[in-house]
Amino acid sequence: MMRVRRSAWGSIIPALTLLAGTLFAASASTARGTSLRDEGRTRVTDLIGDEQRGNRRERADYRRLRRDVDGLSRAAGRTDARVKQAQGDADRLAPAAGFTPATGPAVRVTLDDAPQPPGGLPHGVRPDDIVVHQSDVQAVVNALWAGGAHAMQIMDQRVIATSAVRCVGNTLILQGVVYSPPFRITAAGDPARLRAALAASPDIAIYRKYVRAYGLGYTVRTIARAELPAYTGNIHMKHATVPTEAPAGAH
Repeated sequence: MMRVRRSAWGSIIPALTLLAGTLFAASASTARGTSLRDEGRTRVTDLIGDEQRGNRRERADYRRLRRDVDGLSRAAGRTDARVKQAQGDADRLAPAAGFTPATGPAVRVTLDDAPQPPGGLPHGVRPDDIVVHQSDVQAVVNALWAGGAHAMQIMDQRVIATSAVRCVGNTLILQGVVYSPPFRITAAGDPARLRAALAASPDIAIYRKYVRAYGLGYTVRTIARAELPAYTGNIHMKHATVPTEAPAGAH
């Protein structure tokens, strides 16, 4: 029996909340004589567009400020030995952390929604069954890391250890940017190991059952030489803390 993939409802709730608020606002406008049908659709589209433009501005500001900080740090390193040493340590760690471009052989996995049947969905088939879910993208990402990937890119963005994959409906949200399917995940590493890890993943095996049953898209392609950009997003660091008092009986 085919195992059921994780439902997308958990990811859709935030979008439904936003949509409900927008529809309430549109209803109020209708009471004053405007068109509910056109106004509601326009406002949702405008909200999405505004958020996308705001995010692009914030990312551009962040990159500019980061360049300024890097420049000031390097300038300080010319006169301060401690700053110079810290800058050298950061430069050595940058490739492993994803802050420099990466090149080399890679594997690219593409996931896509199934085409809509002309006569509607067959009996017993849910809309959730024919779309790519967050858990499907995450399964591919996890398998590629497990297969020894030393760098990874989702769509046109480099991802690092702290990157979070989020889906709302059938769209992917990555570091504040919204993408529609097909979703492309590119991992640099040994193609044979990466392909073996994909084939061994039980979560991907479930997804491939849906590929065969409902026509979801799943392709794996080897790339002789891929060029992955450096990570340019923000980083929210979390760290452990040492208790101020040792537990009773500890030495």
